[in-house]
Amino acid sequence: MLVSQKVLNKKFYNIEFEERILSISRVVKVVKGGRIFSFSVLVVIGSKNGCFGVGVGKALEINDARKKAINNAKKNLYQIVLTKDKTIPHMVEAKYGSTSVIIRPAKVGRGIIAGGAMRVILECLGVKDVVAKCFGSSNSYNLSYATIKALLKLKSSKYYSLMKNNNKKLDFNIVDNNENENIESTIEESEGDK
Repeated sequence: MLVSQKVLNKKFYNIEFEERILSISRVVKVVKGGRIFSFSVLVVIGSKNGCFGVGVGKALEINDARKKAINNAKKNLYQIVLTKDKTIPHMVEAKYGSTSVIIRPAKVGRGIIAGGAMRVILECLGVKDVVAKCFGSSNSYNLSYATIKALLKLKSSKYYSLMKNNNKKLDFNIVDNNENENIESTIEESEGDK
C-alpha cells in the first residue's frame, strides 16, 4: 500500500477488531414533560495491523449506544501506511477545530508517547513506537478526528520514489486496496515505454 486511505473494500468488515471506548457522555434533552436522558459513546476499533475506525453512537442505554458506535466505526474504516518497525514513515501535522496534532516516528523500543484519545487510536492501529503531541483543546471527539486527519496524510517511501521518478504527482486516494498492485505494474510499464 502506497498511501493511507479510507477502506472501500468490504472484506475488512469481517475482521476481528479490538474495541476501546474513548468517552461516554450523558446527554440531557429538556422537553415539556421533563428531561430525557440519553448516552453518547465514542468508540475506536482496530485490527492492530494498520486498520482502524472511529464511530459515535447515541441511545437511551449505554449498551445500545456502544453497539451503534461499533457499527458506525466499521463503516468508517481507515487503512494506514506503517513501516516494518511498526512506526509511521514520516512526521505529520493536522488541525481539526481548535485541536492541533503532531505525530512523529520514534526509534525502536521507545513506545507510544501520546496522551488521551491519540494513545488509544495509535494502540488500536498497531503502532509500537511513536511520539505524539496535541495542542489546544483535548476534547476526545476533536482529538480523535484530528488524529485521523493526520494519519491520512501518511505516504510510504515507495510513493515518494515513484513521484521522484515520474516528476509528477500521482493520485492513489481513489484506488481500492486490491488494485494497488495493478497500478504499480502499470506505472512500471509506462516507465519502460519512455
